[in-house]
Order: sequence, then C-alpha cells, then structure tokens
Amino acid sequence: MSLIGRKEEQIQLSEIVNNSDPSFVALYGRRRVGKTFLIKEYFNHQFTFYVTGLANANTQIQLKEFNDALQVYFGKKSEVPENWMAAFKLLKKYLNQRSGKQVVFLDELPWFDYPRSDFMTGLEWFWNSWGSTKKNLKFIVCGSAASWMINKLLRNTGGLHNRVTHIIKVNPFTLSETEFFLKAKNVQMSRYQIAKLYMALGGIPFYLSQIRKGETDVTAIERLCFSSSGLLRNEFGFIFKSLFKESGQHELIIQKIYELGRQATRDRIIEATQIKSSGDFTKKLQELEESGFISSYVPYGLQKSKKIYLLSDYFSLFHFKFLTNVNRYHKGIWVNRAMDATINTWYGLTFEFLCFDHIEAITKALGIDGMHYEISPWIQKGNSKKSGAQIDLIISRKDKAINICEIKFSAIEYSITKNYDLELRRKVALFAEVTQTNKSLLCTVITTMGLRQNTYSGSFVQSSIVLDNLFDV
Repeated sequence: MSLIGRKEEQIQLSEIVNNSDPSFVALYGRRRVGKTFLIKEYFNHQFTFYVTGLANANTQIQLKEFNDALQVYFGKKSEVPENWMAAFKLLKKYLNQRSGKQVVFLDELPWFDYPRSDFMTGLEWFWNSWGSTKKNLKFIVCGSAASWMINKLLRNTGGLHNRVTHIIKVNPFTLSETEFFLKAKNVQMSRYQIAKLYMALGGIPFYLSQIRKGETDVTAIERLCFSSSGLLRNEFGFIFKSLFKESGQHELIIQKIYELGRQATRDRIIEATQIKSSGDFTKKLQELEESGFISSYVPYGLQKSKKIYLLSDYFSLFHFKFLTNVNRYHKGIWVNRAMDATINTWYGLTFEFLCFDHIEAITKALGIDGMHYEISPWIQKGNSKKSGAQIDLIISRKDKAINICEIKFSAIEYSITKNYDLELRRKVALFAEVTQTNKSLLCTVITTMGLRQNTYSGSFVQSSIVLDNLFDV
C-alpha cells in the first residue's frame, strides 16, 4: 500500500531533503504507528545505507547485522567491527567514497544500544566529527522505544546535546486519514462505523491494516480483539515493554488513571500508584504524554499547578473497559452486545476524546481556524445549596468569545428537549457566574448525526457541529 495521509510529515521531509544543510532527523512515536513505513515509502526504499536494530540481541549480533548491511549497500566485504566506534568509522569510510545526496536510515535505533555497549559513543563521534559537516548527508534515525528516544537522544545532555536538527513525532491517523486508508483497502464503512472503530483501536495504521473487506466495525473488533487467535487480544502487554525500559510502572500509571475515572491530578496518581514523588515520576508522565498515552490540560480559570492528566489512548481505554476480564471466547461475544447501554455509554464518553483530538476540525467548522484558542473541560462541584455542572469542552477564543460545547454521541439525530434546553441554559449561567468572564458565551452542540429540528434546536444553541465535520481536516 502506498503512503496515505501524513501531509505534515511529508512536508517536513521535503523541506529536509531540499535544504542544503546536513540533517540529523529523529522520528519517534508509539508502537505500530507507521514510522518505518513512512520513511521507506517517502524515499521509495532508496537509501545510501539502511539497517535496523534487532530486539534483545547482544552487541556482537548487532555489529554483525550492521556489517552485513554495509556489505549489501556498498558491495565490499570486511571483518565484523570490534566495537561501535569501528563500525561507524567503516560507515564513514564508505560514505566518503560516494558523491551526491546521501540518505542514511538507522531504524529501531534504541535496540542497537545494548547494555554496556559503546553505541552512543560511536554515534556521537560519527555525527559530531563528520556527519555534521556533510551538507549532502540526511541522517535519519527512528525508534519505538519512546523512553530511549526522548531521554538518550532528544534530551541528551552529553555529546549529542542539541545535535538533532529535526524532530518528527509520528502520530496516529486522524479520522480523515483513517477513512482514506480503509478506502484504499476497499473496506466500505460509514463514517459512523469508522468513528466507532477509531474509538476502539485508535488511528494506528497497523491495527487498521488488519481490517478485512466486508467487515463492519463490530465484526472487525470481535475478530481482532476477542477471538482466541485475535491479533490484538494480547497486544496491550507488548505495547509498554516495547516502548519503556521500566514498563511496569508506566502501565501501572495509566491503569490507575483509568480507575480514577480516566483523569486525575499528579497527587492522586501518586497516591493510587504508591510511586514516590520524584523527578523520575515526572519523567514517566512526560514519556507517557510524549508517546500519546496520556494528555494533560489545565481546567479553565485555574493555575498550572492544577493540571489534570487524562488517559487518552483509545486502545488502552478499550482494553481496560472490555478486554481485561475476558477469559474465554464464544462466538458473538462482541457482536451480540454491541448495542448494549454500557457500550453506548462508553462510546459517549470516548466520543468526547475524539472531539478533543480533532479540535482543529471543530474550529474550522466554527470558522475560527487560525485564531488562537485554549481548550479544556470545565467542572464545578455542587453543594447542598446549588447543583454543580460539567461542560464537556470549553473553547476560549482570542476574539473575546467562548464556545460552551456539549458533546453527544447518538446513532440518530439528537433531540433537544425542553428539560435539556433548560439544563444548557443553567450550565452556561453557572459558568458565567463562577468564572466571572466578560467574554461572549456561545452554546455549541457537537453530535454524530446532527440535531433534530424542533422548538429547542435553535432557541439557545448558537452552532452545531456534526461527525462529518471531524473528517474535514
């Protein structure tokens, strides 16, 4: 399959290839997100040199693999280098014998760095003493082990400090890219089905590549996630081991965030996990956020110290809700309960995350794309005298306006009743009272299928966003 989507990443790569400066490019992102595929397809598999690290292989095996790749790409036999310094000197020697633009791609870079190897020393020497002076060199490295890529390369405090010239974080597909991807596979699904599939698997290209022609979101999820031979049934455990060195604590953190209601403050996470508050704990939160498993926001009107962390990885949410207690598979285990109230409630909550992740599409539909804005949910606890309120999404805009967004997931048009109209008015009034904002407050309703036209659909609601809008970016 040819390269689909990835417009921003392709623009970045085009700028890198066409500039005249030496480039040290680092790609990172979660497991299965398509980092290697992106580079191979963009460069049409045409590299001056390409090699990939081997999982759990010792230094001697890694060096042999590196040397074998040198022989393939340069056609010259040589003894296996004794260490990484010798290996990189050999690579430099062969590259010096070539002219013109050169693209070197080292895939799964963290796997080369076997314990007590001198890999980083060799890498630092290669770039600092030679690569950084070669204007025709495009040196690209990639890795799924997020903690290694972030801490040993992107935040390196030694010889490679600030040496990476370009950083590309490869994110999951958007809804639009997912739709194009499935169509390229001749998989026909409605946008409503694609959204439900996305809320279970996320926009992970490898997961989506397993969908078969003729499947619906329901039948695909049952086969992949619930059947005894389902490819994704045990995927969750592998994700963290491939990404993080101390994966047990990373997994525990997101599990506790889920148990705390999908979101929690740092203090509550520490209390739930019993992990000591330290710089190392902060680093783990940063690694999880950089890898896309959690996200953070500061509630409207509060200080940064009140930051909230959310579990925002769709497959992790799906795993905790539906896969952790599945012991035996029986046919129809998901198909027969796909319309249960419990599952519809879960889709409703997860649809809120889908809207947050596609905020650019929402602002485009509102006609404010390009304008500075800040987003967050808003919660006001009640007391014995007054009821509280929760607003799904606040879009605070530069033009002195705030969109108060209610998000509703439904298989049909959503109907605003008299009671719900009154509730919307109460929420907006409470928000104005508590925040004392002087901005205009605009009630916006985001639904899957739109609003049913009635007496209340346009009386207080200022704008309506539908699922189709989320595909428009």
